[in-house]
Amino acid sequence: MAVLRRSLDELLSWLVERSGIAHRDEALRAGFRVSLVRTLVREGHAEYIRRVWLALPSAPDDLRVAAFAGGRVTCTSLARRRGWWMPEAVGSALHLHLLPGSGATRLAGGWKGVTHWTKPLVPPIRSLEGTIEDALLHIAVCLDPDTALVLWESAARTERLAPEALRAIAWTSRSARELAERVTGLSDSGLETLVVMPLRRWGLRVRQQVKLAGRFVDVVVGDRLVVQVDGYEFHASSAQRTKDIAHDAELRLRGYTVLRFSYAQIVHDWPYVERTIRSALGAGLHRTT
Repeated sequence: MAVLRRSLDELLSWLVERSGIAHRDEALRAGFRVSLVRTLVREGHAEYIRRVWLALPSAPDDLRVAAFAGGRVTCTSLARRRGWWMPEAVGSALHLHLLPGSGATRLAGGWKGVTHWTKPLVPPIRSLEGTIEDALLHIAVCLDPDTALVLWESAARTERLAPEALRAIAWTSRSARELAERVTGLSDSGLETLVVMPLRRWGLRVRQQVKLAGRFVDVVVGDRLVVQVDGYEFHASSAQRTKDIAHDAELRLRGYTVLRFSYAQIVHDWPYVERTIRSALGAGLHRTT
């Protein structure tokens, strides 16, 4: 009995390491006996979902729903799981990727969300999380182009995806192909993308992540106008803020104009940000002479 209990504890720990849910075959390949898996379920420590997914009570809701539906988490839902920067306007509905011809979804509890019935861009594996490529494809058709670009830029940065590699993918939608042409992989945050997009539409020369005075700055407009973006995760300490102020001063001494905007200003008061940048441009502060 002690040996059985120890083995049950090992199986529980193994499941916890996998977010509390895993395919039964994966457990068997890991060396856990069928009888042990059945004991775990019989004692109420876990449950079967669709007879193949072994789930602990602590398993995340989105993965449980994906298991019930026979699908994979995708689109903005996968973006949140992977920590991509998410604009506030993006909804929280769960997006699932289901294979064409796989039949009606089997959703429990009256769940309502968004389903994407598309052929996978890359061969699927047994997982409740969709692929990055399919998530980007679904984002391209779910969101408006500018918001989608914010997520694509964040994905490129977070997942270390080269823009050239993204352009080489055989995207099945025009919107995805257009986004692949626009993505740069240079934005340090989603906020930076929100600033850069309108500047480029104005026909300005915009460079990102340029090293000036020993440190990288977010955006350089023309030759001399520096735009710095402060997000929630930045400048949490007085020491960091002191370094920022010192660097701003050094840039001014070298002839640059520095405009620094906060998360709240960019997201909730863009007219002010735009007006300030346009005033700087009108004064010629982006030009050398």
